Amino acid sequence: MDSAEPVPEGPVSGPTTLQVLRSLETGPRGLTEDEAAARLARHGPNVPPTRRGVSWPRCFVRGLRDPFTAVLFCLGLVSAGTAAWGTASVITVLVAVSCALRATGEHRADRAMTALRGLVPTTATVLRRPTPDERVIPDERAMPDERVIPDERAMPDERAIPDERAIPAPRELPAEELVPGDIIRLAAGDVIPADARVLTATALFVNEAPLTGESSPTGKDPWTPSGAVGGPAEPRPAPHLCFQGSSVTAGSGTAVVTATGRHTRFATTYTAPEAVFGGGRGRRGRRGWAQGRGQGLRPRAFDRSVHGISWILVRFMLLTPPLVLVADAALRGRGLDTLPFAVAVAVGLTPEMLPVVVTACLARGAAHLARSHGVIVRRLPALHDVGAMDVLCVDKTGTLTQDRPVVDRSLDTAGRDAPEALHWAAVNAWWTLQLADPPAPDALDEAILTAPESPDGPAPSPYYDHYDDYDGIAALPFDPVRRLATAVVARPGAPLGVHTLVVKGAVENVLELCALPDEERARLQALASHHAAEGLRVLAVATADRPARGRRDAPRPAWSPADVRGLDFTGFVTFRDAPDPAAGPALRALADRGVTVKILTGDHPGTAARVCRDLGMGPPLAPDAIRTAADIDALPPTDTAALAELAHRTTVFAGCTPEHKARVVAALRAHGHTTGFLGDGVNDLSALHAADVGLAPHGAVPVAREAADVVLPQHTTTTPSAAGNASDDLSGAPFGGLATIDHAVAAGRSSGTNIATYLRVTLSSNLGNVIAMLTAGLLLPFLPMLPAQVLVQNLCFDAAQLAFAHERPDPTALRRPVTLRPRAFLRLITGFGVLNAVADLATFAVLALAAPGPTGTEDESLFHAGWFTENLLTQALAMLLLRGTAYATTAPRRKMTPVARAAMVLAAAGILLPLSPLGPPLDMTPLPPLYYALLTLVLTLYAATLTTVVQLRNKASVARGSGGSGRGGPR
Repeated sequence: MDSAEPVPEGPVSGPTTLQVLRSLETGPRGLTEDEAAARLARHGPNVPPTRRGVSWPRCFVRGLRDPFTAVLFCLGLVSAGTAAWGTASVITVLVAVSCALRATGEHRADRAMTALRGLVPTTATVLRRPTPDERVIPDERAMPDERVIPDERAMPDERAIPDERAIPAPRELPAEELVPGDIIRLAAGDVIPADARVLTATALFVNEAPLTGESSPTGKDPWTPSGAVGGPAEPRPAPHLCFQGSSVTAGSGTAVVTATGRHTRFATTYTAPEAVFGGGRGRRGRRGWAQGRGQGLRPRAFDRSVHGISWILVRFMLLTPPLVLVADAALRGRGLDTLPFAVAVAVGLTPEMLPVVVTACLARGAAHLARSHGVIVRRLPALHDVGAMDVLCVDKTGTLTQDRPVVDRSLDTAGRDAPEALHWAAVNAWWTLQLADPPAPDALDEAILTAPESPDGPAPSPYYDHYDDYDGIAALPFDPVRRLATAVVARPGAPLGVHTLVVKGAVENVLELCALPDEERARLQALASHHAAEGLRVLAVATADRPARGRRDAPRPAWSPADVRGLDFTGFVTFRDAPDPAAGPALRALADRGVTVKILTGDHPGTAARVCRDLGMGPPLAPDAIRTAADIDALPPTDTAALAELAHRTTVFAGCTPEHKARVVAALRAHGHTTGFLGDGVNDLSALHAADVGLAPHGAVPVAREAADVVLPQHTTTTPSAAGNASDDLSGAPFGGLATIDHAVAAGRSSGTNIATYLRVTLSSNLGNVIAMLTAGLLLPFLPMLPAQVLVQNLCFDAAQLAFAHERPDPTALRRPVTLRPRAFLRLITGFGVLNAVADLATFAVLALAAPGPTGTEDESLFHAGWFTENLLTQALAMLLLRGTAYATTAPRRKMTPVARAAMVLAAAGILLPLSPLGPPLDMTPLPPLYYALLTLVLTLYAATLTTVVQLRNKASVARGSGGSGRGGPR
């Protein structure tokens, strides 16, 4: 059998257990070793199709697709085409360095993910036989689930002969060795290793939250005819099926494996991430995992930014050479001899170190997160997207909560706090565990036994000595049909011959067994419904005294479910989901950084609202801040504007399927938000794919970790390191993987701020130089700067820009999202570029005054040296003054920042290079003293004007409430 059974939508239906066993050619005794080996060869190992690791050479080649790198690589080809071999060689080396940096970072993250996948090996308990059955008779010593089904092919007069070699032996095997037809044993704590069908079950409950998002465990039973399961409760879909990736929370049982490997429902998420476990059949349902995240979706934040800026550069570069050639031909009569200069001007607009600096900033931030906080950034541009993120959508179960309940209150019949209900519930839980065979621990029982019996009292000791005061007589374990559990005890001080029945279970089931008037029963049901609407799970507790019948050491217990009636109602015990202790502080820290958090969950609206209240997410939620999947379905799938408007007003979307989550995330992205999604289950895959950046905790299912761009650690500390990043300043944050989101956001904004500042400084300076060179080319009888001088100047300036990868922005600059907006950059670099060009043109007047000769332009070498020096000095000033307020408070803490040191070295190079032995080969001569005096005046005026403009711009940004950018960060 190559695929799992379909999940029925209504009551249980489908083939019988015997039919399934026959189709799989197996039986309750399991397979033989030879049969299992043959099936393993036919079906393959039981492993999902994982994404193959990308080799370093492939990562290197993939780096050429980066827009910045592609632009620079094209310039190198153009330079080679014009015989500018020096420029072409330098560009080739820089492209190689950029690709190597990016490939190394992403390959390191891929290796970390590979190691993470192998941390927890999975095993399964399997029944295997060394030899085939030889018509074995049922073995009375075997467990009930190990007895042989009679061979219907045998003749009536054939006598089965026992064969001890055919008795199945339970073995612990690696999960990848399972095959269809294997019989596996399930116990509390086991992970379901493959798709399976339940054969036997004893209070078996399975946590399917990673698959469905439902936080409550699901009861599992063997197949029964349609309509036989449920009773007063609603029919449960597919209670006889277990799916790979879920886990057993309570009880025990056996199951037959129906599908393994790529044929499990868990594995189908690799090829159709939206059509899973009740998820919708989205338009992208057929998009395969191998095509990669984001294929066919709107480009992510970093991609949109770099594409926009790259196209700006491409337009400038395509426009510049024709302008130079036409102007020189019209005014100076020059021909193609100015082509190398025209290409040099175009190259001068695009800094050669652009991809290197951008990649270095991202790689340094990712390395810091991995080293100091254990965060794995699988895709370097995702670090920028985390910093630009202004909306974070999170799944509730397993991310904001610990996926386990805790006791909230113990209530009497009037709804007042009283310890009696919790006390009797603990007695019931203790003795049903002690007397059950085998014990079937339950998450609610664990919460009851570890809760204090009074609000101010200590939690019970791990030995629960005070429960031994009761004498356990018998136990009726939890029955998924009757939905209650019963313990029979002899309580201290009770009259001789009196036993006490202690019952706990679902409210409606327990109330039906209590001796209550209809009005009182309706009142208690309404009280329980009120607490359930507030997001609490409610358990009812009742007791009754009965004459003694038998003891637990009797051959057969004398108590049966028929005796559980006429009970005295005691009260309610309410439970809530235990929040992750790191979730509340982490969400508040994100709010302080301007990130809006929205919860997308499959749970009940009241449960989600309760979690928000427990986590302290601001004031109580307004009624219209909580919406359900029905509100999403009411909007047409194509009306993303209406859905985005609804999402803006909503904090919690409850009852969501995977398709609903993906729709909300996609709508937010389509309307200008940089959206992240944090999820840990298979049902979160669609939203992880739809987001700008997908995040997954360490404990997420493997397929969710594979789909995420950023993987959070299981535990972390907040000890500052000397890695030199803004996130080092974060202290006092809580421990836990979720707390590291704040560190990731800070690191992303630190890298984004450095990249934005670098682009602002270098592009405005280069544009000013290009404008000045074009003007000088029209006014001067010679080239204002030789191609070799342009190349050396750009290399000096761009090498100094590497310091931005090591700069530490002030923490106040990281409070808002950092977004690279191409149009804003165009306005910015144009304004500052014109200002820089004015300073360059003023230098021409200085050279005319300081240089010998009637016009000051007779000495080309002197003119080249003077402009070379002025260019590097103005660029050094731009590095310091165009940084804005993002670095304003770093100087008091550190004597000199990396950028300040680099600016000083750049200024020294501009002054000393014409005076050094390298000056003559570059056609530059020493400058007269008068030039330096006049240049000081020009630079002083330039610095004063630039400072004034920057201050006016910062004030305007603050007045707009943007903190200096289009949406809260440096542009």
